Amino acid sequence: MTSRSAIIALHDIQFSYDGPANAVLHNLSLEIRANTVTAILGPNGSGKTTLLHLIMRMLQPQAGTIMLDNRAQGAYSRRALSRLLGLVPQEESTPFDFSVLEYVLLGRAPHLGMLETPGEKDYHAALEALETVGLLSLRERSVTSLSGGESQMATLARALVQESRILLLDEPTAHLDLGNRNRILNVMRTLADNGVTVIFTTHDPNAASAVADDVILMREGTLLAYGSTPAVLNAENLTATYDVPVEVIAVHGRPLVV
Repeated sequence: MTSRSAIIALHDIQFSYDGPANAVLHNLSLEIRANTVTAILGPNGSGKTTLLHLIMRMLQPQAGTIMLDNRAQGAYSRRALSRLLGLVPQEESTPFDFSVLEYVLLGRAPHLGMLETPGEKDYHAALEALETVGLLSLRERSVTSLSGGESQMATLARALVQESRILLLDEPTAHLDLGNRNRILNVMRTLADNGVTVIFTTHDPNAASAVADDVILMREGTLLAYGSTPAVLNAENLTATYDVPVEVIAVHGRPLVV
């Protein structure tokens, strides 16, 4: 039975892109607590992005079950799922020459009726999200003219206006400068403190340590460890995950990999 505090539960998940002999995820079972930040940590090829796509129902497991807020994932309509789950992909191409504001407004789609155009409330939400991610001054710019880091922040703003109860982010701090890295980590922490469940993938243990309540350690599609950040981010677990010796020290009660 799923824990009452778990908003996402996966049971015996098996997934392969090209047959059972090449499984990407192996009998994966875990629960993610509501209103927390959870980091999915592991090297390249460990199955982190695949796990996010399974939660989003962009992929279907060959075996196992996924529960979202104590309901079977398959019981949700596409519209209901988009209100529950939001995704910030690592990279996204934009085929149309939207302004940054127009692009962010796309995130309001789950709250609009068929053929309904955004109203004052939607524009207010979009402008507020752009201010949160530091792009308010660029709202009239073409989204295709943004730098890689700016584009990533615009995608985050679009996800924020979706107002989903669960937000998934795929390598959100990759390729960001220090200022935007800290901004996005602070946004994730603030969201969780205000009742949003945040899940993000990363290969950086220190990014996980900075904001995560819980950490999932993965290697080659297998769950190595899962639990509170101080309990999981130790030298033994990280050495097993990355196959290199590491040293972990405590700084202000948080583990720091050096």
